[in-house]
Amino acid sequence: MCAAGRRWGRRQRALLWAVLLAAWEAARGQLRYSVPEEMPKGSFVGDVAKDLGLQLPEIRDRGVRVVSKGRTQYFALHGKTGHLVTAERINREQLCRLVEKCVLRCELIVEGQMQVYGIQVEISDINDNAPSFRELEKELIVSETTAPGSRFPLPDAQDPDSGRNSLQSYELSGDEHFSLAVQAGPGGDQRPELVLAKALDREEAAFHELVLRAMDGGDPARTGTARIRVTVLDANDNAPVFSQAEYTVRVPEDVPVGSVLVTVTATDRDEGLNGHVKYSIQKITEKASQIFELDAATGVVTLLQSLDFEEDDSYDLEVQARDGGGLYDISKVVVVVTDVNDNVPQILLQSSLSEISEDAPLGTVVALLQVQDRDSAANGEVRCSLDGGGPFRLEKSFDDYYSVVTARELDREQVSEYNVTVRAADGGSPSLQSSAVLALRVLDVNDNAPVFAQERYSARLAENNAAGALVLRVRATDADWGQNARVRYRLAEGRVRGAPLSSYVSVQAETGALYALRSLDYEQLRELQLCVRAEDGGAQALSSNVSVRLQIVDENDNAPQVLYPPAAAAAAAWSGVELAPRRSEAGALVAKVVAVDADAGQNAWLSYELAKATEPGLFRVGLHSGEVRTARSPLARDAARHSLVVLVRDHGRPALSATATLSVVLAESVAELLAELGSAAHEAAAPGEPAASLTRWLVLAVAAVSCLFVAFLLLLLALRLRRCHRQQLLPPDSGALRGVPVSHFVGIDGVRAFLQSYSHDVSLTADSRKSHLRFSAASCCDTLPARPPPDEPAPLLGHDDPAAALPSDPAPPSG
Repeated sequence: MCAAGRRWGRRQRALLWAVLLAAWEAARGQLRYSVPEEMPKGSFVGDVAKDLGLQLPEIRDRGVRVVSKGRTQYFALHGKTGHLVTAERINREQLCRLVEKCVLRCELIVEGQMQVYGIQVEISDINDNAPSFRELEKELIVSETTAPGSRFPLPDAQDPDSGRNSLQSYELSGDEHFSLAVQAGPGGDQRPELVLAKALDREEAAFHELVLRAMDGGDPARTGTARIRVTVLDANDNAPVFSQAEYTVRVPEDVPVGSVLVTVTATDRDEGLNGHVKYSIQKITEKASQIFELDAATGVVTLLQSLDFEEDDSYDLEVQARDGGGLYDISKVVVVVTDVNDNVPQILLQSSLSEISEDAPLGTVVALLQVQDRDSAANGEVRCSLDGGGPFRLEKSFDDYYSVVTARELDREQVSEYNVTVRAADGGSPSLQSSAVLALRVLDVNDNAPVFAQERYSARLAENNAAGALVLRVRATDADWGQNARVRYRLAEGRVRGAPLSSYVSVQAETGALYALRSLDYEQLRELQLCVRAEDGGAQALSSNVSVRLQIVDENDNAPQVLYPPAAAAAAAWSGVELAPRRSEAGALVAKVVAVDADAGQNAWLSYELAKATEPGLFRVGLHSGEVRTARSPLARDAARHSLVVLVRDHGRPALSATATLSVVLAESVAELLAELGSAAHEAAAPGEPAASLTRWLVLAVAAVSCLFVAFLLLLLALRLRRCHRQQLLPPDSGALRGVPVSHFVGIDGVRAFLQSYSHDVSLTADSRKSHLRFSAASCCDTLPARPPPDEPAPLLGHDDPAAALPSDPAPPSG
């Protein structure tokens, strides 16, 4: 009962340990499978996707792959099923020679998750090799004096298989004189020996033919045979003896080819042929036979090929010393290979990123590295580091895997590309190093707004520009890259004189060129204030604004406009008449040409000159005032009627001009004025009109004017009598004609006399012969506003005084 309880407790503990081991291996990401050797390529090994919980789309999308440490990839991952399959036919005897348990290791890398899982696959043996002898024929020389029971070593068979499939037994057939004995070697191997069962008689049989058969334990069993020929000789009673039962030598793996590794020595006390010893290698592997050579005469073991500690660290040789009589001795030679730091660490880039966004979070994995060194001990211990620092650091991921992760924020505008150098150094003396460079490009994020080259822009554009004329170019740059740095320009919304700003100017979206869409007029628009926006091409666009001031520059595109005399008066030579007394002094004001220019600056500065006159030298025009004055006193010989053409010119380049035509009549009285007007009307009649008709119309006109004039004089007389108590007629403060509009004229047949306060002072009496006109300079001015004030209606005479006041003395005329 107690024994059963103890057995149950042991089973429970074993089960608990198995559960804990499975949980520990799952936590470490280890997978274990088993597969027989010599399976064809593509054979199933294990369901990795199911064991790791991976979905089939994840295997295709996340870049799952299998990596082996050796030069040959024995396993692969089936992309459609998620199964681990064989990538090559696996020969257990080649991979795991002299190893009881053959395990191949590989790693499963999930690039999308930056995860590594270890996989162990045990290669189970199959009976694919038959036992074989190195020597298919063996000749033994045995003295006839050899006592029964003597033993002679036979060639042993080799079977690369393991377990039951390896060599199991030997059989001997062929002769009753001999039997087979199998001894266990130091390593547990079977060593066949030929046992003399019956005394030999050379005279009876000089040779004996035997067959040695080796069998393994497979199902079905495989066999191998060797022929044994025994030659019977005369007696040789001393066998060779080695100086050591085992020779052990330690040599570095970089020992030169041809070097002597060890010398074996055996002595034989016999003389002659029976005492002559020859050496041979009795037992050696196929690979070792190509590396070592034994001199049969001297027993010197030399090196034929270079040693490699990473492939084999020790070799066992069985050496035989045989004398001429066939006696022998056996010794073991063990060659131990010591490691030399002859392998540079290898850096294998298992997974990496070629691009990373500049806003990637800290700790982002950019590369997964595996570091290997085939050396052992300190020579195989590898230290990894990053050169140059930078925004990256190295972290150990799994076993001999390392991850390169971001250590701080990235900024593409400062550094757009990184060449990260990973260095690996082993612990040998001297240390061996290797390096790998990771090229990483930083992808741009739209984190910079466009910046204009100037804080503000200004330009000057001459008016009357052509539609589509280039005004200026604005330029903005963006520190980002690609589409995020592509800058496009547009106008901010606005209105000018009630119209959209976009109808005046436009900006070219790609180049920032600002164009005028219409011809601009300085007289209507002096200045444009607008705002240009620069916007980049990012998904969430960033923008900035700049103000642009556009000044319209005036051009001389407006000719002077004559306000007085009106154009209608200029069309008919004598339709407008200016009155000038014959007694006028030099410098007396006759008329004033009034003109304006819609331009500005010097383009609007006007000058006047007398272009044409009926009597040159009688009149002159003020250069800047436009006032027409007498240059001298009129003479009796001077004609009564004069036509003056005044040229008005601005100061633009080229200068523009206009002309005004004035008609001046020299008269002493109104009657003389009317006579001159009548004469002018008569001369203006058509040449073919009958003289009677012209006279009739002239008489009617003179009569009508005379009646009107008489009525006007009677009215003035009544007003004068009404205010007879006053001492003076027409006081100075009310005698001037004020505010008479351009349309107030008195004339005959459309001939009008323009009376204005700045041109004349008129004094009238009841006697028309004593009436006179006197020109005054008091109201003269050099300039006239561009927009004259509206006409102010006013009575012809003062409000209270029925007569016009006498004018004061005129001021000296201006040149």
